Amino acid sequence: MQGAFMSTSSTAKGVVTFNDDDVVRLGLTWDEKGLPTFFPLLQHGVLVRADLGVSVRKIVCDQLGVSSQYLDERINTVFLDGQPVDDVDSAVVTEGSTLGLSAALPGFVGAALRKGGFYSRMRAEISHSKTEETTGVAEGLFMLKLYNLVLQELGPLFLEKGFWIGAEDLDDFFSARSDRFWEGFKNGDIDGKHVDAGSIRNQEWSKGRGVVFLAVKASSAERP
Repeated sequence: MQGAFMSTSSTAKGVVTFNDDDVVRLGLTWDEKGLPTFFPLLQHGVLVRADLGVSVRKIVCDQLGVSSQYLDERINTVFLDGQPVDDVDSAVVTEGSTLGLSAALPGFVGAALRKGGFYSRMRAEISHSKTEETTGVAEGLFMLKLYNLVLQELGPLFLEKGFWIGAEDLDDFFSARSDRFWEGFKNGDIDGKHVDAGSIRNQEWSKGRGVVFLAVKASSAERP
């Protein structure tokens, strides 16, 4: 299957196509207390597959498994392609979009960017304008970014679901981790074959493939 890859340094809509042959699948089981060490990946931006051409609510709730109550009450700030969103039922996520989800940001800036807030009229020129859902809904990839309390609360969910990321970006992430980070490693597999932590620390593990599908689940038998 063909997909699309977007470097985390790219501008919105900056996508490069890739095939499944370009993807290495990396599955990790990690000590539950160590899961937050992966959160910087989610904050920097990862690629998620969904049926696109529909509203933010339908993506976040119907497809990604976040409750509507959580979206309405906990996710106070939503950015779509760098623009604040007021109406999650009318803003549409398309191929290559960047969707950022955050709890309330501090101070006046946070109040001004809050979705549907009192100050939203003051930023009308930079707000995401309403768009209509398309009739050509199709599977594709968009970039997801999580911030602050939303990152802390939803991070484990998205780590377990898995996401796509550039192999070089993941290599950079792993190479910057200390020995203490690797103490959280419990189990791992590359393309379904069991590996140890040392094999993953070796930066040649991706064998030249440019994209990684990474899934990290907690070692605890019980989910929070």
